[in-house]
Amino acid sequence: MPFDSANKKKIFNDPVYGFVSIPDELHFDLIEHPYFQRLRRIKQLGLTHLVYPGALHTRFHHSLGAMHLMQQAIQLLRNKGYAISDNEKQAASIAILLHDIGHGPYSHTLEKTIIEGVNHENLSRIFIQQLNKQLSGALDEAQAIFEGKHPRMFLSKLVSSQLDMDRMDYLKRDSFFTGVTEGNINADRLLAMLEVMNDELAIQAKGIYSIEKFIVARRLMYWQVYLHKTVLSAEHMLMNALLRAREISDSLKTATPEPLYYFLPRQTKPQDFARTDETIYQYSLLDDFDVFSALKSWSRHPDKVLGLLSNGIVNRKLFRVVMAERPFEEEQLQQLRKTICKQYGITHEEAGYLLIIGKTSNHAYHPQQSRINILFKDGSIKDISEASDQLNISVLSHPVSKYFLCFPKDVPLGIF
Repeated sequence: MPFDSANKKKIFNDPVYGFVSIPDELHFDLIEHPYFQRLRRIKQLGLTHLVYPGALHTRFHHSLGAMHLMQQAIQLLRNKGYAISDNEKQAASIAILLHDIGHGPYSHTLEKTIIEGVNHENLSRIFIQQLNKQLSGALDEAQAIFEGKHPRMFLSKLVSSQLDMDRMDYLKRDSFFTGVTEGNINADRLLAMLEVMNDELAIQAKGIYSIEKFIVARRLMYWQVYLHKTVLSAEHMLMNALLRAREISDSLKTATPEPLYYFLPRQTKPQDFARTDETIYQYSLLDDFDVFSALKSWSRHPDKVLGLLSNGIVNRKLFRVVMAERPFEEEQLQQLRKTICKQYGITHEEAGYLLIIGKTSNHAYHPQQSRINILFKDGSIKDISEASDQLNISVLSHPVSKYFLCFPKDVPLGIF
């Protein structure tokens, strides 16, 4: 598509980093594209603002912040003598800029609900391919870095690993906007300690305490913010509202914005994006506003289940949450379902939308994924879980799981 030749030397005033510069015209054109502008209408933390009112920042904010950190990381590595060409620098910056372009409404909340079997990484890849076609192959190298196919693998690790620019920005940004200061990290220190050894990222040994803080901060943010029990309640209510809407979609056409209704009655599959440009186009129009507008309309729908779930999200009438260290007894669950059926005059199947049974897990650090390497003065490298003198880092490399139940607050708690 043709692009405007107007002044493209722009600066954003970012609340986390201060002034963030757009490095070149290609970056500017990508940011101006409707695919990317859509990210202004997708909240970074889904429904977390129902718990932390300040968490209204968007994927647009985050993508620009990650781009800024990538620019800093590349420059710092260059200053240390690592040969990184201008083309590689631009490609790595574009790869991280576009890494979340495939996110759907409310970010991760509806990732597996609106479209089954297609995660946001796959959709980002599809959008990058589309943009690359429009720009006659200008994103070939950026696409290779994003997909992990670039010959210099450390560039891909800067985009996606356990110590990438994505995580550095979202921890710092989410901590800032939620006010959860325990999640704040020293990104400047982490970037200053970056090295490249055998095409892998590493951190100088003197930066080990900053890495420990980074991992602990990630754990705290997951349990205090991302997996907060009230956030879990809101997110699963929204998922169930969409699932119920899909079941009765014939009665919702006039009450549902067009981009959302396109996906509502059909089971969209991954291959649909390869077969038709219409699917990609409709998805590129879909954002938080479509879903919330639908919820406002659905909250007045005569279907008891859809009305209750939709109204609960719109007016923050969220379900009670019960957390446990082990699975709930089947007898308890059956009794609770019967109580819900009786209280609302609904069927056993319909009660399944109002009784949410789940399990949530978190790996603060996953030693089986791309490692965080600690580089010592003698040239040796150790994984952070081995190098750290903090016992909690090795402990945090094991997953922590919790079980939860969500159900309406006016349902008696007697069985618990």
